[in-house]
Amino acid sequence: MSQLSRTGVSLEDDLLQDFDRLIGKRGYKNRSEAIRDLIREALLTDTVDSNKPVVGTLTLVYDHHMPNLGEKLTAFQHTAGAMILATTHVHLDHHYCLEVVIMKGRSKELQGIADQMLALRGVELGKLVLANSGKGLKVAHTHPHPHTH
Repeated sequence: MSQLSRTGVSLEDDLLQDFDRLIGKRGYKNRSEAIRDLIREALLTDTVDSNKPVVGTLTLVYDHHMPNLGEKLTAFQHTAGAMILATTHVHLDHHYCLEVVIMKGRSKELQGIADQMLALRGVELGKLVLANSGKGLKVAHTHPHPHTH
């Protein structure tokens, strides 16, 4: 971890009181950690907007009785090749399944894959969450069938 630096911030009293209420509800012990998280979130937004390498999870809830939906989801994942790191599948009830797809790649590529899967008929809910896994994250070169080499 790098060395800590101290800085001052000027805020209106109303804004600071609202911020203190918010960080209290979220369980922060002090303002510094809350501000660090806000800065990290802003930096992540910049990383995503710049189409830099990221990791992500795509969470889907879908009706497994929808014809060919499982096959279509699998086909999208195979097309994505090395960008898909792992998938977890859970049966929620008689009709619905939860699937979490763990991915690594450039933010716009991951968003494109997610958008295609979320648009499929029978996908009821879904959300892509992207994160910067750290400095120097390497992106694998994608190939439709990486295991054939």
